[in-house]
Amino acid sequence: MNKFNAAETKDGLVRWIRDYFAATAPDRSAVVGISGGKDSSIVAALCVEALGKNRVFGVLMPCGEQPDIEDSHRLVKALGIRYAVVNIQPAVQALSLGVAMEMRLSKQANVNLPARIRMATLYAVAQSLPNGGRVANTCNLSEDYVGYSTKFGDSAGDFSPLGGLTVTEVREIGHYLPIPRDLVDKTPSDGLCGKTDEDNLGFTYDQLDSYIRLGTSCDEQVDRKIRLMHRHNLHKLQPMPTFGK
Repeated sequence: MNKFNAAETKDGLVRWIRDYFAATAPDRSAVVGISGGKDSSIVAALCVEALGKNRVFGVLMPCGEQPDIEDSHRLVKALGIRYAVVNIQPAVQALSLGVAMEMRLSKQANVNLPARIRMATLYAVAQSLPNGGRVANTCNLSEDYVGYSTKFGDSAGDFSPLGGLTVTEVREIGHYLPIPRDLVDKTPSDGLCGKTDEDNLGFTYDQLDSYIRLGTSCDEQVDRKIRLMHRHNLHKLQPMPTFGK
């Protein structure tokens, strides 16, 4: 296996983003939901390098009080990009209440609802920019592989720079970008349930990335869990089934 070259991959990503916009949206901006974590920070930085800071628009979307919101503010300041802050809590509460009047809202629905409202917000912003925008998907391969994303929430978007890269590879790329290093190395969490990603998954990203790239995490119990999660969540990665095709 060839050793991963973060510098070359970073440059390739920048060219890929530039080519995507040149071919499909030459006058439009990249719209990035800024969480203050590594993925959104790295995607925003890649878009700035590819398109220039004037064509990247960040959207900060706290749900009420966000303890680490300052990380998001540091990121947009470091990159010098335009941004908006949209607190999604009123929309989440209104929709939760509306559904709850008809049926009991499940725990999973409560967890996923903010992510879906955030994606609706990103598209509303993209369609409201003077020349329009394209929404960046900020998921990575590790998350996608085991379905650790919300369908039609953070799994949506118009282009996905990190979709083919593991968490380990994403972090390496982040160290070549002009963003605060602590954001790149920040412990990943979904910002919704109060737990880290690894707490929710039941294994580490190092184990998951090893399974994806080498075929095993070196722990058969973890391997079985990863295989099961991947199989159960394939519907998030595949096109919608259509009758007659």
